[in-house]
Amino acid sequence: MRALYDRAAELARRYGYRYVETPGFEHTELFARTSGETSDVVTKEMYTFTDRGGRSLTLRPEGTAPVMRAYLAHRAELPSPFKAYYLTRMYRYGRPQAGRYREHRQFGVEIFGVADPAADVEVIVLGEEFLRSLGLRRYEIQINSIGDGACRPAYREELLTYLRASVGRLRDEHRTGFEANPLRVLDCKDEACRAVAAAAPRITERLCGPCREHFEGVLAGLREHGLEPIVTPTLVRGLDYYTRTAFEFVSLVLSEAQATLFGGGRYDGLAEALGGPTVPGVGFGMGLERVLLACRDEGIEPPSEPGLDAFVVGLGEAGRRAAAGLLRELRAGGLSADAAYEERPLKAQLRMADRAGAAYAAIVGEREAAEGRVTLRRLADGTQTEVARADVVNWLRGER
Repeated sequence: MRALYDRAAELARRYGYRYVETPGFEHTELFARTSGETSDVVTKEMYTFTDRGGRSLTLRPEGTAPVMRAYLAHRAELPSPFKAYYLTRMYRYGRPQAGRYREHRQFGVEIFGVADPAADVEVIVLGEEFLRSLGLRRYEIQINSIGDGACRPAYREELLTYLRASVGRLRDEHRTGFEANPLRVLDCKDEACRAVAAAAPRITERLCGPCREHFEGVLAGLREHGLEPIVTPTLVRGLDYYTRTAFEFVSLVLSEAQATLFGGGRYDGLAEALGGPTVPGVGFGMGLERVLLACRDEGIEPPSEPGLDAFVVGLGEAGRRAAAGLLRELRAGGLSADAAYEERPLKAQLRMADRAGAAYAAIVGEREAAEGRVTLRRLADGTQTEVARADVVNWLRGER
Protein backbone atom coordinates (compact mmCIF):
# COMPACT_ATOMS: atom_id res chain seq x y z
CA MET A 1 0.00 0.00 0.00
CA ARG A 2 2.83 2.38 0.81
CA ALA A 3 4.38 1.61 -2.58
CA LEU A 4 1.07 2.51 -4.23
CA TYR A 5 1.01 5.76 -2.24
CA ASP A 6 4.50 6.63 -3.46
CA ARG A 7 3.68 5.88 -7.09
CA ALA A 8 0.43 7.86 -6.97
CA ALA A 9 2.11 10.85 -5.31
CA GLU A 10 4.95 10.90 -7.84
CA LEU A 11 2.49 10.83 -10.75
CA ALA A 12 0.25 13.53 -9.27
CA ARG A 13 3.21 15.83 -8.63
CA ARG A 14 4.39 15.26 -12.20
CA TYR A 15 1.02 16.57 -13.38
CA GLY A 16 1.30 19.66 -11.17
CA TYR A 17 -0.95 18.62 -8.26
CA ARG A 18 -0.16 19.53 -4.67
CA TYR A 19 -0.79 17.32 -1.65
CA VAL A 20 -3.76 18.12 0.60
CA GLU A 21 -5.04 16.64 3.86
CA THR A 22 -8.47 17.06 5.39
CA PRO A 23 -9.76 15.95 8.82
CA GLY A 24 -10.83 12.37 9.42
CA PHE A 25 -14.29 13.62 10.39
CA GLU A 26 -16.39 16.64 9.47
CA HIS A 27 -19.73 18.12 10.38
CA THR A 28 -22.42 15.79 9.06
CA GLU A 29 -24.08 18.67 7.25
CA LEU A 30 -21.12 18.92 4.86
CA PHE A 31 -21.88 15.52 3.37
CA ALA A 32 -25.67 15.70 3.68
CA ARG A 33 -25.79 19.01 1.75
CA THR A 34 -23.37 17.98 -0.98
CA SER A 35 -23.88 14.24 -1.45
CA GLY A 36 -27.66 14.49 -1.37
CA GLU A 37 -30.13 13.55 1.36
CA THR A 38 -31.38 10.58 -0.73
CA SER A 39 -27.99 9.28 -1.89
CA ASP A 40 -26.80 5.87 -0.70
CA VAL A 41 -23.82 7.53 0.97
CA VAL A 42 -26.06 9.60 3.23
CA THR A 43 -28.90 7.12 3.79
CA LYS A 44 -26.89 3.90 4.18
CA GLU A 45 -23.13 4.32 4.29
CA MET A 46 -22.07 7.12 6.64
CA TYR A 47 -20.58 6.59 10.08
CA THR A 48 -22.27 9.40 12.01
CA PHE A 49 -22.03 10.13 15.74
CA THR A 50 -22.83 12.86 18.24
CA ASP A 51 -19.89 14.25 20.18
CA ARG A 52 -19.90 15.50 23.78
CA GLY A 53 -20.87 18.97 22.61
CA GLY A 54 -23.99 17.64 20.89
CA ARG A 55 -22.56 18.14 17.40
CA SER A 56 -23.35 15.63 14.66
CA LEU A 57 -20.07 14.47 13.10
CA THR A 58 -19.35 11.98 10.32
CA LEU A 59 -16.23 10.01 9.46
CA ARG A 60 -15.07 11.09 6.00
CA PRO A 61 -16.93 8.94 3.39
CA GLU A 62 -15.52 10.75 0.33
CA GLY A 63 -12.83 13.31 -0.40
CA THR A 64 -14.18 15.98 -2.74
CA ALA A 65 -16.50 17.89 -0.40
CA PRO A 66 -13.89 18.17 2.39
CA VAL A 67 -11.25 19.42 -0.05
CA MET A 68 -13.68 21.99 -1.46
CA ARG A 69 -14.61 23.13 2.07
CA ALA A 70 -10.94 23.59 2.93
CA TYR A 71 -10.28 25.35 -0.38
CA LEU A 72 -13.11 27.84 0.19
CA ALA A 73 -11.75 28.61 3.66
CA HIS A 74 -8.29 29.43 2.26
CA ARG A 75 -9.10 30.47 -1.31
CA ALA A 76 -7.44 33.89 -1.05
CA GLU A 77 -4.10 32.23 -0.26
CA LEU A 78 -4.23 29.56 -2.99
CA PRO A 79 -3.49 29.60 -6.73
CA SER A 80 -6.14 29.34 -9.42
CA PRO A 81 -6.63 26.81 -10.78
CA PHE A 82 -6.09 24.77 -7.64
CA LYS A 83 -4.91 21.22 -8.36
CA ALA A 84 -4.80 18.89 -5.37
CA TYR A 85 -4.27 15.19 -4.68
CA TYR A 86 -4.86 13.16 -1.56
CA LEU A 87 -3.94 9.71 -0.26
CA THR A 88 -6.08 8.99 2.73
CA ARG A 89 -8.54 6.74 4.53
CA MET A 90 -12.29 6.82 3.86
CA TYR A 91 -15.06 5.21 5.87
CA ARG A 92 -18.21 3.61 4.47
CA TYR A 93 -20.67 1.48 6.39
CA GLY A 94 -21.63 -1.71 4.58
CA ARG A 95 -20.97 -5.43 4.48
CA PRO A 96 -17.21 -5.90 4.09
CA GLN A 97 -16.15 -7.87 1.04
CA ALA A 98 -13.05 -8.36 -1.07
CA GLY A 99 -11.81 -4.98 -2.27
CA ARG A 100 -14.46 -3.08 -0.33
CA TYR A 101 -13.79 -2.43 3.33
CA ARG A 102 -15.45 -0.17 5.85
CA GLU A 103 -12.13 1.58 6.27
CA HIS A 104 -10.42 1.83 2.92
CA ARG A 105 -7.73 3.92 1.23
CA GLN A 106 -8.21 6.29 -1.66
CA PHE A 107 -6.06 8.13 -4.14
CA GLY A 108 -7.95 11.19 -5.36
CA VAL A 109 -7.28 14.26 -7.48
CA GLU A 110 -9.28 17.48 -7.84
CA ILE A 111 -9.04 20.50 -10.14
CA PHE A 112 -10.89 23.62 -8.95
CA GLY A 113 -11.47 26.70 -11.07
CA VAL A 114 -11.43 25.26 -14.62
CA ALA A 115 -14.63 24.78 -16.63
CA ASP A 116 -12.88 23.73 -19.83
CA PRO A 117 -13.18 20.07 -20.91
CA ALA A 118 -9.37 19.89 -20.94
CA ALA A 119 -9.51 19.52 -17.14
CA ASP A 120 -11.88 16.55 -17.43
CA VAL A 121 -9.51 14.99 -19.94
CA GLU A 122 -6.49 15.49 -17.69
CA VAL A 123 -7.92 13.75 -14.63
CA ILE A 124 -9.07 10.79 -16.74
CA VAL A 125 -5.68 10.54 -18.46
CA LEU A 126 -3.88 10.76 -15.11
CA GLY A 127 -6.00 7.95 -13.67
CA GLU A 128 -5.44 5.82 -16.76
CA GLU A 129 -1.68 6.37 -16.60
CA PHE A 130 -1.66 5.25 -12.97
CA LEU A 131 -3.41 1.96 -13.81
CA ARG A 132 -1.14 1.32 -16.79
CA SER A 133 1.97 2.04 -14.71
CA LEU A 134 0.97 -0.92 -12.53
CA GLY A 135 0.66 -3.16 -15.59
CA LEU A 136 -3.14 -3.26 -15.63
CA ARG A 137 -4.64 -3.58 -19.11
CA ARG A 138 -7.98 -5.35 -18.84
CA TYR A 139 -10.35 -2.50 -18.14
CA GLU A 140 -12.51 -0.06 -20.06
CA ILE A 141 -13.36 3.59 -19.61
CA GLN A 142 -17.09 4.25 -19.44
CA ILE A 143 -18.28 7.84 -19.73
CA ASN A 144 -21.49 9.85 -19.82
CA SER A 145 -22.75 13.38 -19.48
CA ILE A 146 -25.54 13.94 -16.98
CA GLY A 147 -26.18 17.53 -18.05
CA ASP A 148 -26.43 20.54 -15.78
CA GLY A 149 -28.99 22.91 -14.31
CA ALA A 150 -30.04 24.02 -17.79
CA CYS A 151 -30.95 20.65 -19.32
CA ARG A 152 -31.17 18.11 -16.53
CA PRO A 153 -34.44 19.35 -14.95
CA ALA A 154 -36.39 18.73 -18.19
CA TYR A 155 -34.73 15.34 -18.58
CA ARG A 156 -35.54 14.49 -14.97
CA GLU A 157 -39.24 15.13 -15.57
CA GLU A 158 -39.19 13.01 -18.72
CA LEU A 159 -37.45 10.22 -16.83
CA LEU A 160 -39.97 10.46 -13.99
CA THR A 161 -42.86 10.10 -16.46
CA TYR A 162 -41.21 7.00 -17.92
CA LEU A 163 -40.51 5.46 -14.49
CA ARG A 164 -44.05 6.07 -13.28
CA ALA A 165 -45.28 4.08 -16.25
CA SER A 166 -42.73 1.32 -15.46
CA VAL A 167 -43.05 1.28 -11.67
CA GLY A 168 -44.37 -2.30 -11.64
CA ARG A 169 -41.06 -3.55 -13.00
CA LEU A 170 -38.89 -1.74 -10.44
CA ARG A 171 -37.48 -3.52 -7.40
CA ASP A 172 -36.98 -2.76 -3.71
CA GLU A 173 -36.40 0.87 -2.76
CA HIS A 174 -36.58 2.13 -6.33
CA ARG A 175 -40.24 1.19 -6.55
CA THR A 176 -41.08 3.71 -3.82
CA GLY A 177 -38.04 5.98 -3.88
CA PHE A 178 -37.53 6.87 -7.53
CA GLU A 179 -39.57 10.06 -7.22
CA ALA A 180 -36.90 11.61 -4.98
CA ASN A 181 -33.94 10.61 -7.13
CA PRO A 182 -34.91 9.06 -10.48
CA LEU A 183 -31.34 9.03 -11.82
CA ARG A 184 -30.40 6.43 -9.21
CA VAL A 185 -32.57 3.88 -11.02
CA LEU A 186 -30.24 4.11 -14.02
CA ASP A 187 -27.32 2.95 -11.89
CA CYS A 188 -29.13 0.07 -10.16
CA LYS A 189 -27.45 -3.34 -10.51
CA ASP A 190 -30.69 -5.35 -10.17
CA GLU A 191 -31.56 -7.10 -13.45
CA ALA A 192 -35.18 -5.92 -13.40
CA CYS A 193 -34.15 -2.30 -12.85
CA ARG A 194 -31.49 -2.65 -15.53
CA ALA A 195 -34.11 -3.70 -18.03
CA VAL A 196 -36.11 -0.59 -17.16
CA ALA A 197 -33.00 1.60 -17.41
CA ALA A 198 -32.02 0.17 -20.80
CA ALA A 199 -35.24 1.46 -22.36
CA ALA A 200 -35.28 4.79 -20.48
CA PRO A 201 -34.85 8.14 -22.24
CA ARG A 202 -31.16 8.91 -22.80
CA ILE A 203 -29.84 12.15 -21.40
CA THR A 204 -27.04 12.20 -23.97
CA GLU A 205 -29.75 12.80 -26.59
CA ARG A 206 -31.26 15.65 -24.58
CA LEU A 207 -28.24 17.75 -23.61
CA CYS A 208 -28.36 21.50 -24.05
CA GLY A 209 -25.91 23.10 -26.48
CA PRO A 210 -23.18 23.97 -23.96
CA CYS A 211 -23.33 20.54 -22.29
CA ARG A 212 -23.19 18.78 -25.66
CA GLU A 213 -20.23 20.90 -26.73
CA HIS A 214 -18.45 20.16 -23.44
CA PHE A 215 -19.07 16.42 -23.75
CA GLU A 216 -17.83 16.33 -27.33
CA GLY A 217 -14.73 18.25 -26.20
CA VAL A 218 -14.02 15.63 -23.53
CA LEU A 219 -14.42 12.75 -25.98
CA ALA A 220 -12.22 14.44 -28.57
CA GLY A 221 -9.54 15.20 -25.98
CA LEU A 222 -9.44 11.61 -24.77
CA ARG A 223 -9.11 10.32 -28.33
CA GLU A 224 -6.18 12.66 -28.86
CA HIS A 225 -4.50 10.80 -26.00
CA GLY A 226 -5.22 7.47 -27.67
CA LEU A 227 -8.11 6.55 -25.36
CA GLU A 228 -11.44 5.22 -26.64
CA PRO A 229 -14.06 5.69 -23.92
CA ILE A 230 -17.38 3.86 -24.13
CA VAL A 231 -20.36 6.21 -23.95
CA THR A 232 -22.68 4.63 -21.37
CA PRO A 233 -26.03 6.48 -21.13
CA THR A 234 -26.99 4.74 -17.86
CA LEU A 235 -23.80 5.82 -16.05
CA VAL A 236 -24.54 8.25 -13.23
CA ARG A 237 -22.51 8.93 -10.13
CA GLY A 238 -23.95 8.23 -6.69
CA LEU A 239 -23.46 11.77 -5.33
CA ASP A 240 -25.79 14.65 -6.11
CA TYR A 241 -23.10 17.26 -6.74
CA TYR A 242 -22.04 15.82 -10.12
CA THR A 243 -22.80 17.72 -13.34
CA ARG A 244 -21.89 17.05 -16.95
CA THR A 245 -19.03 14.54 -17.15
CA ALA A 246 -19.31 11.26 -15.23
CA PHE A 247 -16.88 8.40 -15.78
CA GLU A 248 -15.79 5.06 -14.40
CA PHE A 249 -12.89 2.71 -15.05
CA VAL A 250 -14.36 -0.79 -15.09
CA SER A 251 -12.30 -3.97 -14.72
CA LEU A 252 -12.95 -6.79 -17.17
CA VAL A 253 -11.56 -9.43 -14.79
CA LEU A 254 -13.24 -8.64 -11.46
CA SER A 255 -16.75 -9.73 -10.57
CA GLU A 256 -19.54 -7.29 -11.35
CA ALA A 257 -19.90 -6.24 -7.71
CA GLN A 258 -16.20 -5.28 -7.61
CA ALA A 259 -15.66 -4.23 -11.22
CA THR A 260 -15.52 -0.44 -10.79
CA LEU A 261 -11.86 0.37 -10.18
CA PHE A 262 -12.60 4.06 -9.69
CA GLY A 263 -14.81 6.85 -10.91
CA GLY A 264 -15.29 10.57 -10.90
CA GLY A 265 -16.61 13.50 -12.85
CA ARG A 266 -17.43 17.17 -12.88
CA TYR A 267 -19.14 19.02 -10.00
CA ASP A 268 -19.56 22.65 -11.00
CA GLY A 269 -22.23 23.37 -8.37
CA LEU A 270 -20.46 21.99 -5.32
CA ALA A 271 -18.91 25.23 -4.08
CA GLU A 272 -22.25 27.03 -4.30
CA ALA A 273 -23.90 24.22 -2.31
CA LEU A 274 -21.41 25.03 0.44
CA GLY A 275 -22.28 28.73 0.35
CA GLY A 276 -19.29 29.75 -1.73
CA PRO A 277 -18.93 31.39 -5.15
CA THR A 278 -19.12 29.48 -8.42
CA VAL A 279 -16.03 27.26 -8.60
CA PRO A 280 -16.10 24.64 -11.37
CA GLY A 281 -14.42 21.39 -10.44
CA VAL A 282 -13.58 17.91 -11.67
CA GLY A 283 -11.79 14.94 -10.14
CA PHE A 284 -11.85 11.29 -9.14
CA GLY A 285 -11.52 9.02 -6.11
CA MET A 286 -9.80 5.64 -6.50
CA GLY A 287 -10.10 2.81 -4.00
CA LEU A 288 -6.60 1.34 -3.75
CA GLU A 289 -7.72 -1.99 -2.28
CA ARG A 290 -9.82 -2.52 -5.42
CA VAL A 291 -6.79 -1.72 -7.59
CA LEU A 292 -4.69 -4.33 -5.75
CA LEU A 293 -7.49 -6.84 -6.28
CA ALA A 294 -7.41 -6.15 -10.02
CA CYS A 295 -3.63 -6.63 -10.04
CA ARG A 296 -4.05 -10.03 -8.44
CA ASP A 297 -6.75 -11.11 -10.89
CA GLU A 298 -4.67 -9.97 -13.88
CA GLY A 299 -1.72 -11.93 -12.52
CA ILE A 300 0.35 -8.78 -11.91
CA GLU A 301 2.78 -8.45 -9.03
CA PRO A 302 1.83 -5.18 -7.32
CA PRO A 303 4.58 -2.70 -6.48
CA SER A 304 6.38 -3.09 -3.19
CA GLU A 305 8.66 -0.91 -1.16
CA PRO A 306 12.29 -1.38 -2.21
CA GLY A 307 14.47 -3.62 -0.08
CA LEU A 308 17.67 -2.55 1.62
CA ASP A 309 20.60 -1.41 -0.45
CA ALA A 310 22.87 -3.36 1.86
CA PHE A 311 22.90 -5.50 4.98
CA VAL A 312 26.19 -5.08 6.83
CA VAL A 313 27.68 -8.32 8.14
CA GLY A 314 30.34 -8.00 10.83
CA LEU A 315 32.51 -11.01 11.83
CA GLY A 316 34.94 -11.05 14.71
CA GLU A 317 35.63 -8.22 17.10
CA ALA A 318 37.52 -6.01 14.62
CA GLY A 319 35.06 -6.83 11.87
CA ARG A 320 32.07 -5.86 14.02
CA ARG A 321 33.65 -2.53 14.94
CA ALA A 322 34.41 -1.79 11.27
CA ALA A 323 30.92 -2.93 10.27
CA ALA A 324 29.33 -0.51 12.75
CA GLY A 325 31.27 2.37 11.21
CA LEU A 326 30.36 1.24 7.69
CA LEU A 327 26.67 1.08 8.63
CA ARG A 328 26.80 4.71 9.77
CA GLU A 329 28.57 5.75 6.55
CA LEU A 330 26.02 3.99 4.32
CA ARG A 331 23.07 5.64 6.05
CA ALA A 332 24.78 9.05 6.03
CA GLY A 333 25.40 8.57 2.31
CA GLY A 334 21.69 8.16 1.60
CA LEU A 335 21.66 4.38 1.28
CA SER A 336 19.27 2.12 3.14
CA ALA A 337 21.21 -0.26 5.34
CA ASP A 338 20.77 -2.46 8.37
CA ALA A 339 22.73 -4.95 10.46
CA ALA A 340 22.28 -7.48 13.26
CA TYR A 341 22.18 -6.03 16.75
CA GLU A 342 24.09 -8.90 18.32
CA GLU A 343 26.92 -11.21 17.30
CA ARG A 344 25.79 -13.96 14.95
CA PRO A 345 27.44 -16.50 12.61
CA LEU A 346 27.92 -15.62 8.95
CA LYS A 347 25.11 -17.87 7.70
CA ALA A 348 22.64 -16.45 10.20
CA GLN A 349 23.48 -12.88 9.18
CA LEU A 350 23.16 -13.75 5.48
CA ARG A 351 19.72 -15.23 6.18
CA MET A 352 18.77 -11.98 7.89
CA ALA A 353 20.03 -10.03 4.86
CA ASP A 354 17.95 -12.17 2.52
CA ARG A 355 14.79 -11.82 4.63
CA ALA A 356 15.30 -8.05 4.75
CA GLY A 357 15.24 -7.97 0.95
CA ALA A 358 18.75 -6.53 0.78
CA ALA A 359 20.40 -6.25 -2.60
CA TYR A 360 23.88 -6.78 -1.16
CA ALA A 361 25.51 -8.16 1.93
CA ALA A 362 28.47 -5.95 2.89
CA ILE A 363 30.75 -8.39 4.69
CA VAL A 364 33.49 -7.11 7.01
CA GLY A 365 35.57 -9.81 8.67
CA GLU A 366 38.89 -9.60 10.47
CA ARG A 367 40.84 -9.64 7.17
CA GLU A 368 38.66 -6.97 5.49
CA ALA A 369 38.92 -4.77 8.57
CA ALA A 370 42.70 -5.04 8.59
CA GLU A 371 43.00 -4.32 4.85
CA GLY A 372 40.41 -1.52 4.73
CA ARG A 373 38.21 -3.46 2.31
CA VAL A 374 34.63 -4.78 2.16
CA THR A 375 33.33 -7.92 0.44
CA LEU A 376 30.05 -7.13 -1.38
CA ARG A 377 27.92 -10.18 -2.11
CA ARG A 378 24.96 -9.76 -4.47
CA LEU A 379 22.27 -11.84 -2.81
CA ALA A 380 20.34 -12.52 -6.01
CA ASP A 381 23.09 -14.79 -7.41
CA GLY A 382 25.92 -14.90 -4.86
CA THR A 383 28.37 -12.91 -7.01
CA GLN A 384 31.08 -11.33 -4.85
CA THR A 385 33.48 -8.45 -5.33
CA GLU A 386 35.90 -6.69 -3.02
CA VAL A 387 35.78 -2.90 -2.79
CA ALA A 388 37.94 -0.46 -0.86
CA ARG A 389 36.13 0.71 2.27
CA ALA A 390 36.26 4.36 1.11
CA ASP A 391 34.54 3.44 -2.20
CA VAL A 392 31.63 1.35 -0.89
CA VAL A 393 29.03 4.16 -0.80
CA ASN A 394 29.71 5.27 -4.36
CA TRP A 395 29.93 1.68 -5.61
CA LEU A 396 26.51 0.79 -4.17
CA ARG A 397 24.98 4.00 -5.50
CA GLY A 398 26.10 2.96 -8.95
CA GLU A 399 24.37 -0.43 -8.52
CA ARG A 400 20.99 1.07 -7.65
